[in-house]
Amino acid sequence: MKLSKKFVLSLTALSALMCGSFDNSVEAAKSKADILFGVAYYDEYMPYERLEKDMQMIKNANMNVIRIAESTWGTMEPSPGNFDFHHIDRVLAAAQKYDLQVVVGLPTYAIPAWMAKSHPEVLAVTPNGQYKFGMRQNMDITAPYYRERAEIMIRALMAHVKDNPQVIGYQLDNETKYYNVSGDNVQAGFKKYLQNKFGTVEKMDEVYGLNYWSNRINTWDEFPDVVGTGLINGSLSAAFDEYRRSLVTDFLQWEADIVNEYRKSDQFVTQNFDYEWRGYSFGVQPDVNHFKASKCLTVAGVDIYHPTQSELTGHEIGFGGDISRSLLGKNYYVIETEAQGFPAWTPYPGQLRLQAFSHVASGADGISYWHWHSLHNAAESYWKGVLSHDLEVNPIYEEAATIGRDFNKWGNQIAHLKKNNKVAILVSNEALSASHKFPIGHTIWDETLPYNDVFRWIYDAMFNCNVECDILNPDSRDFSKYSLIVVPYLYSAPDSLLKSLDSYVKNGGNLVASFRTGVSDENVKIYQDTLPHALTDCFGASYQLFTVPQNVTLTGNSALEGQAVDNWMEMLVPKTAKVLARYNDKSNWGKYAAVTENNYGRGKAWYIGCHFSQSALENFIPTVLKSAGIHSSQNNLHFPIIQRSGVNQYGKNVYYFFNYSNDNQTLRYDYGKGKELTDDKQISSGTQLNLKAWDFKIVVED
Repeated sequence: MKLSKKFVLSLTALSALMCGSFDNSVEAAKSKADILFGVAYYDEYMPYERLEKDMQMIKNANMNVIRIAESTWGTMEPSPGNFDFHHIDRVLAAAQKYDLQVVVGLPTYAIPAWMAKSHPEVLAVTPNGQYKFGMRQNMDITAPYYRERAEIMIRALMAHVKDNPQVIGYQLDNETKYYNVSGDNVQAGFKKYLQNKFGTVEKMDEVYGLNYWSNRINTWDEFPDVVGTGLINGSLSAAFDEYRRSLVTDFLQWEADIVNEYRKSDQFVTQNFDYEWRGYSFGVQPDVNHFKASKCLTVAGVDIYHPTQSELTGHEIGFGGDISRSLLGKNYYVIETEAQGFPAWTPYPGQLRLQAFSHVASGADGISYWHWHSLHNAAESYWKGVLSHDLEVNPIYEEAATIGRDFNKWGNQIAHLKKNNKVAILVSNEALSASHKFPIGHTIWDETLPYNDVFRWIYDAMFNCNVECDILNPDSRDFSKYSLIVVPYLYSAPDSLLKSLDSYVKNGGNLVASFRTGVSDENVKIYQDTLPHALTDCFGASYQLFTVPQNVTLTGNSALEGQAVDNWMEMLVPKTAKVLARYNDKSNWGKYAAVTENNYGRGKAWYIGCHFSQSALENFIPTVLKSAGIHSSQNNLHFPIIQRSGVNQYGKNVYYFFNYSNDNQTLRYDYGKGKELTDDKQISSGTQLNLKAWDFKIVVED
């Protein structure tokens, strides 16, 4: 079907203009509530008529926002061009009656049955074959017919809801990724991408080393199926990953362009980014570059899921929030998190409150549960919502109501929290992809220590030591606002980035890097000099040998003494660096350094050349912090007591103290006098704070 002119998009800089013109839309949209608090609600899913009861219960739970529509394309458009907004109209009318704000999601992540039947080419072709209809996120987001029908649907939906006074914002798609698409159309696009990047096949052959195993390409016409060549050429495979991530950026920009034609200046645009999934949110998303994909948004959004009960640590809330806050450099929304979730995640009493305020302490200005009620059939029947299957009041609902009550009471004092962190962790999609092509393992084919494990090794240790961090991306070049930069596993990096880090230290900064940093360039070609490339002077050490350790421990440092080395070790040869830890003599590697410290210019750099336990890393971190002039927290608090802080909208310091344990904890408050909100009393420096199991305190300094 050919689109009429009114449906044709202008793929120009319109989005940059329109996104940029609404920078204050988030603040305007929140004028009715300092903190958005609510649930995803689907009238289409309800087993019987209960809309009025649900809206009343949501209101009684002190919630102020619902999220609708993004999962219901098949209901909204039961046949091509036949739109049925019955459920949306019902919910919008009920939301107006109960004074609930509404976020409308674009339902493009789950295609209707008629589309798959009439145009099966919209189903993504992957290295394992073509997807079948049924699962969500099974489509090729570049497929022309999918784009055509999605645009028609988005325009119809936007025209229908844009003037409704309850609608405060829009969510683009849902947890968008490239879904491992590798069909002919995507590969043709990738070839054009490489033609633009290199110009000639000769240049590409040289950069990617395609002479190996006779993979040389002599003309663009003979460009092969990259699924096969990518198996043996990490450079080409990593480039394909980067190209497919760009498809997500382009897709979200495309949706934002359409939304921006309709939305009002006080309506925001967001997207619910998610992270690498290992049964819960774990690390940097391999299939999306969040920093690039978020540029079309007015507010960053995120989905964060994590274990609870005795496994609740706050780590996932921490890293997910820190990445989300860093995308646009301002507050963000938690679009989805669990109320009950999986059966193993049913929270202990008090944990739902602890989780909610942990999000706010990281800079979240909104929290929404997936979702309101537990489903009675289909795949997510046991991904439980706020209500259980009986749809009645329960302890989870009652605890959520206390959260909403306190948001109403304290919201103006704790919302819009601003951070001034002195520590940043640099993460890289490019390094992640490259590391998977050449993994840490006992052979060159297995992977025992993936990129995100190293990221979490460092992030979780910092979190447990109460060091708050921003998250940087490889496009960053000005590090001057930070006292300490931490670089985990930066396997692939352009020379310019490594030289920027070198200059940062030379000019007075402090740098910590882990093993496997500065190994290859941005095209995943290993640098042809001593490693770590461009940073050997900075670290005052280098290495040529590396291995998987066997019966190796560390010696020479009180924090690391006797620590077993596992997964990976580099045999560091110091030049100007001070050796902080060596490998034990009995391992046969005793003459080599494992951890070094180097004064360089006006700054200092540490290199950690091996992997060891997180607890040992936590013992080592205070040495770095002290040398860098950074105080981790008052009284050297450590997990399970976690402190987060920031400045509220009135310029007052706000301090959170969380107890992530089942045991009572005490601490001494050492900041200026202020008001402790949970007990509603004034306190001063030296006051003892008592935290019950899974409890927290909030102090707003006078």
